[in-house]
Amino acid sequence: MIARHLVVRGRVQGVGFRFHMRAEAVRLGVSGWVRNRSDGTVEALVQGDQGSVDRLIAWTRRGPSSAQVTDLEIEERAPAEFDGFASRPTE
Repeated sequence: MIARHLVVRGRVQGVGFRFHMRAEAVRLGVSGWVRNRSDGTVEALVQGDQGSVDRLIAWTRRGPSSAQVTDLEIEERAPAEFDGFASRPTE
């Protein structure tokens, strides 16, 4: 089990990024959360097996078709307890 903290920059708000990321995470069996941040970025904490997390990160580099990702910051984190994958309120 691995966990990664992601910050996604670009045209990533107002394009359904959180909705689509949650759907992709559920499809891949990845747990965690995603939220918009007031600075215009999208933040997520994702965890699962290495292959599934890597596939979700690869998806995040592109995002949904209406998004334009210009930068993805990735940091290792310690796994935590999550029940599924949640969309959290903007912070």
